[in-house]
Amino acid sequence: VSNSLVPELSIIDFKKSLDFYTRILGFSIEYQRAEEGFAFLSLGDAQIMIDQIGESRTWQTGEMKHPLGQGINFQIRVDSIDEIISSLKRENIQLFLDVEEKWYRKNDRQVGNRQFLVQDPDGYLLRFFESLGEKPLS
Repeated sequence: VSNSLVPELSIIDFKKSLDFYTRILGFSIEYQRAEEGFAFLSLGDAQIMIDQIGESRTWQTGEMKHPLGQGINFQIRVDSIDEIISSLKRENIQLFLDVEEKWYRKNDRQVGNRQFLVQDPDGYLLRFFESLGEKPLS
């Protein structure tokens, strides 16, 4: 069963992206059409599709050049960011934003995230976070 909104990322190298998302970040392959350079991936409740440019249909609204996905980041909730951070360090993958604790106003409360950002092989920004809970505004 897929979520109501599942982003599909146009990618340059299917094998490289699939390896990054599955081996390094820990996503699972729900299904794939490798002959089309396509995979439907999940991590917990998060779902994403990757689709190699030019292998099947590519809906292109402009020039496809690295970094792709400018102006968007994908927030992905996980139980803990530590395992992903360790995996990225083992692979010598630099973070776009180091781990931080950030509190955001949500109406009359604050919600806390322990989060970081990393770019995938095509430049898409992924913001992984674990919840620090909620508290009243100070």
